[in-house]
Amino acid sequence: MSPRPFERPATIALPDTPGLPAGASLEGLWLPPRGEDGSRGGAVVAPPHPLMGGSMDSPVATEIALAASDAGYTTVRFNWRGVGASAGTPSGETGDADADYHAALEFVEESVDGPIVACGYSWGALAAARIAMRAPRVRRLVLVAPPPAMLDGPALAAWGHPMLVIAGDRDGYVPIDELRTGLAGASALELVVLEGVDHFFMKGLGEVGRSVRRWLEG
Repeated sequence: MSPRPFERPATIALPDTPGLPAGASLEGLWLPPRGEDGSRGGAVVAPPHPLMGGSMDSPVATEIALAASDAGYTTVRFNWRGVGASAGTPSGETGDADADYHAALEFVEESVDGPIVACGYSWGALAAARIAMRAPRVRRLVLVAPPPAMLDGPALAAWGHPMLVIAGDRDGYVPIDELRTGLAGASALELVVLEGVDHFFMKGLGEVGRSVRRWLEG
């Protein structure tokens, strides 16, 4: 396999919003696709909750981004507002998360041709799911440890595009039975349950990357 490319800083513009300074932006990392065949499209990767230490340096978010690059996608992961060098104040509001994710998606849409994969881990997975359903260029969805109580299963089933969902069987935030029930209507779903793995993936991180890479290459 060809050498892995280097990540580059990315500055993701935020729309003018009350409470944010003019010209506010999010800090991101841009990772070109691995190999010399060109990009198969783009991927946006969102980290976990900003009020719980979530950042683009999360090992899980990093693993998803590397796997997407290995599978041939130009990938951007980002810091939520108020995290790292991103403008603003950290927020637990879904509206702020959606605005940040949408800004990152627009950045990729303006930079890369082809379909886009919306990806996220935990809180980031929830934002990815919400934004994917109203973004025409998003054709695939990768959700790692999405809390099922906050997922709109019927809406995702109606969306109808392929989804990969990965969770651990010891994740107290993601009860597997509840996750299966909530996504039961999704016909294009692959659910990967990792044995002995909790919400923080101190174990099973490599399997996350292998599952994402295999699914995106398929």
